[in-house]
Amino acid sequence: MGKKKLDVMEKEREVFIHGQVDENGNVVVPGCVRNGIDEQSANKIFDEMAEFAKYAFNKSHAAAYAVISYRTAYLKYYYKEELMAATLNSFLGNLDKIPVYIQDCKDMGIQILNPSINFSKTKFTVVDNKIRFGLGSVKNVGVAVIDAIVNEREKNGPFESFTSFCERIKNESVNKKCIESLIKAGAFDEFGKTRSTLLASFEGIIDSINNENKNKMANQVSMFDLINETQEKIESQKYSFIEKEEMPEKELLSLEKEMLGVYISGHPLDKIRSLIEKQTNITTLDMMKINQEMEEFGESKEYKDGQTVKFAGIISKVSKKFTRKNTTMAFISLEDFYGTAEIIVFDNIYSKASNFLVNDNIILVDGKISLREDEPVKIVASNISELSENSNINGEKIKFNTIKILNINITNLTEQQKTKLKGAIKFFTGDRVNVKLEITDGTEVKPCGGIFLNDKILDVFREIVSDENVKIY
Repeated sequence: MGKKKLDVMEKEREVFIHGQVDENGNVVVPGCVRNGIDEQSANKIFDEMAEFAKYAFNKSHAAAYAVISYRTAYLKYYYKEELMAATLNSFLGNLDKIPVYIQDCKDMGIQILNPSINFSKTKFTVVDNKIRFGLGSVKNVGVAVIDAIVNEREKNGPFESFTSFCERIKNESVNKKCIESLIKAGAFDEFGKTRSTLLASFEGIIDSINNENKNKMANQVSMFDLINETQEKIESQKYSFIEKEEMPEKELLSLEKEMLGVYISGHPLDKIRSLIEKQTNITTLDMMKINQEMEEFGESKEYKDGQTVKFAGIISKVSKKFTRKNTTMAFISLEDFYGTAEIIVFDNIYSKASNFLVNDNIILVDGKISLREDEPVKIVASNISELSENSNINGEKIKFNTIKILNINITNLTEQQKTKLKGAIKFFTGDRVNVKLEITDGTEVKPCGGIFLNDKILDVFREIVSDENVKIY
């Protein structure tokens, strides 16, 4: 009964009531009837046990839970930052849980600070009613490395610059991969250099430091050792940074997610949160609850197998598979604000949506929920469309995955318009395409390959050639 497997329990009902005998007719289990209990009473007893088994524990267990609940509520009200930091630390090895509690912190008004080379410790810590991300959670950076960095910082003071950090940890087990991961996670942002600049420069700086060490070991004196200048000026002379503008926010967030397992400084879906909330009826939080109910009760209270749902998120992984008919289907990992869901895309749906089923794209999935015992909940897609800031909540705007052809009539265009159009087509033609392009010149229609189309791009073409010369099918 502890497994809540209803079909197995029904088989045991028969044994409980009427008993069980072996192949030789020997009684193995007497059963209620043999013990003088009538069948109706036996069924009633079994029903009570089955109902109790849905969530059964003794009174001392209930009392202990009550005490824990009271203490947790007290801490959550009076020491919410400390409680949430401790909760996050308890799930350091479980990236499925961390995003849920990060979102809880945000909902409670607790700011999560990026990891910092000067202020972070190994685990999550509370600073001025904010929670600082721990360096121990950065990918490719081990505990031994963090201990070395923290020990150096506590012994000799904060790191004054990126180059100061590289010089001071040169004899520790901090390799280039560790430093690259710390840069991507934003641990050096406080030094005023863009992450793009540090990523382009760090290897050269480390090589310079290593070469300097080799020269000193060979008793060679650098001219910088003879200069009595300020540290900042010496650094500018010794090390050269390849200055670069910061990468786009989307790319920064992607690297942050790669290194930390969660988005801290923002989320790619933030700009369309209201759209997603109005367009969908299930989240990964709901799916976690379903998984828990399936494990405990063998069924979900709110959702049924095959129930229609709408789910939206950003694609983190696409795994393509060939079917027996030699067609392509896919398994997609789709992330929303709280976690990741698996979407099953069969060949008929994949063929319609394959052009935009790529990493970092935001999509809306219409599908049916799949509930299987001992398996995480999944969604089987029946339709997939793209989502963007320009998507219309009421569905009035065009769903670009349903468009087959973009036709542009150039018959009456000026040479200037044709030149602009040619440039726009060249600019928007690339590896990603979702519609075919046709050009009409007089009475002749010429196919021109594929092009990527969305609301903004369609507006560009309409502005160049005017609305009446643009048709979509």
